[in-house]
Amino acid sequence: MRSWKVAVVLAVISLLLAFALAAAQEPVREFSQLDTRLKPGNKVWVTDSQGREVKGRIAAIGADALTLDAGGSKTFSAGDVRLVMERRHDSLANGALIGLGVGGLGMGLACLASTEAPDQGWCYLVAVVYGGIGAAIGVGIDAMMPGKKLVAYRAPGSTGSSPARLSIAPFVTPRAKGLAVAFSF
Repeated sequence: MRSWKVAVVLAVISLLLAFALAAAQEPVREFSQLDTRLKPGNKVWVTDSQGREVKGRIAAIGADALTLDAGGSKTFSAGDVRLVMERRHDSLANGALIGLGVGGLGMGLACLASTEAPDQGWCYLVAVVYGGIGAAIGVGIDAMMPGKKLVAYRAPGSTGSSPARLSIAPFVTPRAKGLAVAFSF
C-alpha cells in the first residue's frame, strides 16, 4: 500500500519538473527574427563579437541592427551581436500550483499514510488547509524571485550550453524497485 503513495509523489515531482522544461524557449536563429521575441522597452544584455556585455533597454530593433538605451544610445549591427539575453519574469500561477501541490498533496498523503481507514475523513480538510497555505507561500516566493536571464538570440556558430534535460527511468534490482530521476541543466 505504501509503494503506490511513493509512486504518486514521484509522479507529481516529475510532472512539475516537466512543466518547468516545457516553459523554456529556444533562442531565435536569425537576427532578423529578433523582433518576434523582443520589443522596444525590454531590458536586455547584448554581448558583442569582442565579448563585451552591454545592459540596456531596447530603443529600436530592426532586421539588421539593434539600438539600446544604455546611459546613451548604442547601436549594434547584426554581424556584431553574438548574444542577446532578456530577463523574463515568472508567472505567479506556477508558484501557487507548486505550493498547492506540495502543501495539499504532501500533507494529504502524509495524513492518509498515518491514519487508519475509519479516521481518514479529516485528511481532506487537512489537505485543503495546507494546500491553501502552500499556495500562498508559493506565490510569495515566486513574487520575490527576480526572473531568469534567457537567451533570446545566439549568433550562428557561437558556442552555448546544452538545454536542460529531464530523464526518468525505472530500475529493478533483487532488493529494490524504484524510479531514477535526473535533471541536468
